[in-house]
Amino acid sequence: MGEVRKLQKKLRQIENLEVKFSINPEERFKISKKAELRSRLAELLLQLSGPQQTQGIVGEGKKEKMKRQVVDTPEARPSQTPPASKIPKGAQESKARATPAPSARQKETAAGRDEREGGEIREARETGRRPETAEAARALDHLPDVSEADSAQQQPEQEDAEFTSLKASWEKAKFRLRLLEGHSDIVTCVFAVDNMVISGSRDTTVKVWHVPTATEQRNMGGHSGGVTCLSGPPPEYCRKLARSLSLSEKDRFILSGSVDCCVNIWSLNTGQCVKSVYTFNAVTALCFVPEGHGYIITGSDGGKVQAWSWHTLENCQSINPHQEAVTSIQSQGPLVFTGSAEGEVSVWENQCSERDPLKLLHHWSGQVTGCHAGQGGRLALSPRGDRVFLAYGRASIRILNWRTGTMSRLTNHRSINGLTDCIHQTAGLLLGSCYDLADGESTLNLFSLPECRYLTSLTSADAPRILCFAAWLTGSGGHRWVTGGQNLIVWEQLPSSGKQRGDVTVRRDSRLDASLLESEGDTDDDDDDDDKEDDDDDDDNEGKNYQSQDAAEGSWLRCVLQ
Repeated sequence: MGEVRKLQKKLRQIENLEVKFSINPEERFKISKKAELRSRLAELLLQLSGPQQTQGIVGEGKKEKMKRQVVDTPEARPSQTPPASKIPKGAQESKARATPAPSARQKETAAGRDEREGGEIREARETGRRPETAEAARALDHLPDVSEADSAQQQPEQEDAEFTSLKASWEKAKFRLRLLEGHSDIVTCVFAVDNMVISGSRDTTVKVWHVPTATEQRNMGGHSGGVTCLSGPPPEYCRKLARSLSLSEKDRFILSGSVDCCVNIWSLNTGQCVKSVYTFNAVTALCFVPEGHGYIITGSDGGKVQAWSWHTLENCQSINPHQEAVTSIQSQGPLVFTGSAEGEVSVWENQCSERDPLKLLHHWSGQVTGCHAGQGGRLALSPRGDRVFLAYGRASIRILNWRTGTMSRLTNHRSINGLTDCIHQTAGLLLGSCYDLADGESTLNLFSLPECRYLTSLTSADAPRILCFAAWLTGSGGHRWVTGGQNLIVWEQLPSSGKQRGDVTVRRDSRLDASLLESEGDTDDDDDDDDKEDDDDDDDNEGKNYQSQDAAEGSWLRCVLQ
């Protein structure tokens, strides 16, 4: 079992090396062994598979920590009387002998009283008047309202019916895949504006695509380094900038960050860079916050977070909350969420001030989030209310309650061979990408919100690893998605009726049905232990012709996507 986990760790690191900004000879050598390692892993997994083997449990003596989303009927406590059907016949007879039967007169009197009080209660409910007898009045006060009780009972049933209907509709879903060709290197980020998609690549370009026709409209090449992140202001903030630049108020703008330390502001109408901000650090994440006059929030490879005024483009604040690269920034109203390579999550409140607008509300370390194993990772986040969904290149999606620091996990792969690179919310859905280390299969898993119940999985034979995601609804209500990675691909939902056949395979994995995991013992999780094993002995033998052991370990672990 130890060899399996070593192979899984090596393959995970090789996959991250392939999307690194630059690759040295030693790293190329390690990448060249990918097919060999994958073949060996598949062979070992086949040997270990069997009727007594569960794929999701890899440690000997470890217990599965899955908390099923089904409430089991509690067993009767010793002090409680079990149902009559469970009482032995002899016990029933002895109990009947021990309890004397009431006389006929007592029965008749009690029956008459119950009938009279019951009639008064029914009449009171129908007419709204209080019953005449005190007993019936007290009984009416303690009886639950029928409509409230029925409503409370019907709500879970209605929710289950809605989920069942939603699940059935997604099981029949059809998607057609279309390739957008034009980038010469990995697509690192995508952003949707109306019917257009903007993509940024390691090839230093930003491209604008008209999705309905799958054509390239703009090729914007103003960066001197790889493009790492994209964002865009809402139309009202675009109009403000357009007026200040004497441009059409219908113009839309897009922001791009790059390792060349610049944030460029592009006009989508002309394809020209209208403004540029130099940040003095490689930009690894950015987000536009539409509060007050508007702010651009950027993150750097050194862990710095900066706020820039949309009105003046001047720096309002510079802070260093993280030790490693800031890999994700997202906003939710006045709140800003930053995630870093060491697994930390910070929550900020935008106070809409000219100086120091970001006020730190909470900071959670990698030990709390469970994303601390192995520095140099890439944390992606997506906030929703009090929860933040986290993806950190593991088989599960972490869920952080950012107010309390409590954690739960959502299984996103049938075993720990999966890599979750990005997560996205759209139209009541949570989508998590998953890439299988063993067979190279790429999958999108769909969960319903807010319950996070598993719906289905979408995959294609030729779909590459998904590193970034954008989504929106068409005018007819269908889903249209764009994924980036080795390729830029449009996912177009087709009508469920008719003879059209989609390119996407829809399937359900029953092992993801009960997928909500408890937070207790996250540090003992197999995903974390996978990175704690020391397998540098093999690496020393393979890489001794290139660099020293220390240099090899440094390049092996620092796999930040830039």
